[in-house]
Amino acid sequence: MRRILHLDMDAFYASVEQRDDPSLRGKPVAVGGSPDGRGVVCAASYEARPFGVRSAIPMSRALRLCPDLVIVRPDFRKYRAASSEVFKLFREVTPLVEPLSLDEAYLDVTENAWGETLGLRVAERLKTSIRETTGLTASAGVAPNKFLAKIASGWKKPDGLTVIAPERVERFLQGLPIDALWGVGPVTATRLRAQGIDRLVDVRTMPTDELRGIVGSLAPWLKQLAEGVDDRPVEPNRDAKSASSENTFDKDLTDAVEIRRAVDEMARGVVKWLGKKDRVARTVTLKVRYSDFTTITRSQTLTSPTSDEETIASQAVALLERTEAGTRAVRLLGVGVHNFSRPGEGPPARAASRKQDAPRLPFD
Repeated sequence: MRRILHLDMDAFYASVEQRDDPSLRGKPVAVGGSPDGRGVVCAASYEARPFGVRSAIPMSRALRLCPDLVIVRPDFRKYRAASSEVFKLFREVTPLVEPLSLDEAYLDVTENAWGETLGLRVAERLKTSIRETTGLTASAGVAPNKFLAKIASGWKKPDGLTVIAPERVERFLQGLPIDALWGVGPVTATRLRAQGIDRLVDVRTMPTDELRGIVGSLAPWLKQLAEGVDDRPVEPNRDAKSASSENTFDKDLTDAVEIRRAVDEMARGVVKWLGKKDRVARTVTLKVRYSDFTTITRSQTLTSPTSDEETIASQAVALLERTEAGTRAVRLLGVGVHNFSRPGEGPPARAASRKQDAPRLPFD
């Protein structure tokens, strides 16, 4: 039986700011953009959350919810430095560390440098090491698989530790609502509840064909999770499957020349990422969000993978011709690349089944 940990730093960006500036401690803090434009909240301290301040909401709304909110512009240099310290601690315990972002990761500690036989003890020691080394706190989930460990880490935030022992898995599953599964957003959850699926375990009794009508090809995967089964290994060297850059503009863009220039710049930025990772990409994707929040994507798959800056930038700009950008005001633009391979290799293999990736549903 595997022992999997999911470690999640608590309100990471905001906590780093409070650590580095004592005047922010104990105050509601939001890290993000200006409320005067279209800034959004990147992270909110736990003091801000009772007011309804959450990541991804507009900063102007956050300020209305909490007039005493202290707004701090993000400093990703500091966050990357803190993240590097944390991940160094992880890798001193086990080489099986799968980063999910700057502030969270899976660890397989079935075998570990400390010789601990209990995942609980590894989690306790790691939490202590993180606090002593960085001055920050983390919440941890310990379980036989990644799915359960991730849910467990969010159970008692902040600074929490939840263990789901094998003999407690069924009891734990019985108490989970259907939207406890990350990727099941409000729209999908509403559709499932309309069919009587209120708890994750209710999926067990729903015919697969009916479930497929709601969640598509992920129906078998959802059935598997409803049984508490998740065989995905912790993948320390998991390659990124895509890279993208997007920007929400302070004012809607209406000038076609300005829109093309913005897309060109983002595409060239993504190409620089490809160069750093020694990757070539075969598919270019453009994302456009109009002023009424209608969002569309357009993609083009090239005849051969490339990391040529001019090719990818020109293709991204050409995709604008398949949109109404310029005749309709644009709020957000994004450029992405995917279908990666290494230079000199053939076209990338067909993408793996979504079942083997993090379970995310496409409807929300």
